[in-house]
Amino acid sequence: MKQHTARLGLLSIALGLSACTTTFQETKIDYKSAGKSQTPSLEVPPDLTQLSQDSRYTVPGGVVSAAAMQANAQAAKPTSSNTATNAIGDVRIQRDGNQHWLVVSRPADKLWEPVRDFWLENGFIFVSEDRQLGILETDWAENRAKLPQDIIRKTLGKVFDSLYSTSERDKFRTRLERESDGTTHIYVTHRGMEEVYTSSQKDNTIWQPRARDPELETEFLRRMMVKLGVSEEQAAAVAKADRAAAVTAVNGGVRMDTVNGQPVLQIDEDFDRAWRRVGVALDRTGFTVEDRDRSRGIYFVRYVDPNAKVEAKGFFSKIFSRGAEAAAPVKYQVQVKGEGSKSSVTVLNTQGQPETSANAQRIIRVLTDDLK
Repeated sequence: MKQHTARLGLLSIALGLSACTTTFQETKIDYKSAGKSQTPSLEVPPDLTQLSQDSRYTVPGGVVSAAAMQANAQAAKPTSSNTATNAIGDVRIQRDGNQHWLVVSRPADKLWEPVRDFWLENGFIFVSEDRQLGILETDWAENRAKLPQDIIRKTLGKVFDSLYSTSERDKFRTRLERESDGTTHIYVTHRGMEEVYTSSQKDNTIWQPRARDPELETEFLRRMMVKLGVSEEQAAAVAKADRAAAVTAVNGGVRMDTVNGQPVLQIDEDFDRAWRRVGVALDRTGFTVEDRDRSRGIYFVRYVDPNAKVEAKGFFSKIFSRGAEAAAPVKYQVQVKGEGSKSSVTVLNTQGQPETSANAQRIIRVLTDDLK
């Protein structure tokens, strides 16, 4: 009884002191997955069930110019206003506007295990992984480095760790693309959720999407470079050089339009850049590409209507899908057409005919919002 009372007293003191002198470690990363096993637990609309992809998808916008980085990690000088590359050994990080990805001079099958281990070592588990297709998607996880570092938590450490929780969750999708020149392109895309109050009384909360964090994507790419053999010092120098060489993002403008009754995403860029940007946007917004045909400019996708719900089955499903489980996905084609310095994006049905439904409107709006 005395021990129980003492514990309650200590807990009260901890809670009281935790309200005072709170600081946050915004720049650190310390993730802990929300799940406990390699099974899906959370999902957020718009969702596309994990589907296949093949090596025909070649990311355009290749390296325009790159100066090799030696041990001192000097920045390469780009020959265009958009694209720059920093390289050490067979690993380089490439930037096009505000997008970053890794280019590694190794086959994808040799990179799968180290990339997979990288995410596990950083506190994540997977809800989807397919070695043949080069896709890894983590479960929702909490960045514990954002927890308040008050005197009680610093003193008692993990004893009261379970009392703390942030109002944010993150998940990441990694895509390994096999290229015709033998290199592999590695993309990391972020999705975030935040818990918000539904009323001024603050008696109830819901989870809703929050903006992607491109700096977080880039930081994980930098850390992945270390996993692939680059030293911490060299990776830090690469990041510093990239910031020094960074230019204002010059991604072309995007806007949603309607042509002949069909929703259209207009992009003020040529086909190559528009194709890559749409592919990354599909990753980042939760869509999964079933197949792709670059010669025709088509991504084959599955879409889940967020308004079509069935009865929820699990606790986490109720949290993240607001009381219901997503309905079965529907197949669509997302087509990118280029004409000179401009491109357009439309949605087609499985027969390749123009789609004018509410789902087509939603898909185009989601892509438009992400690319802005």
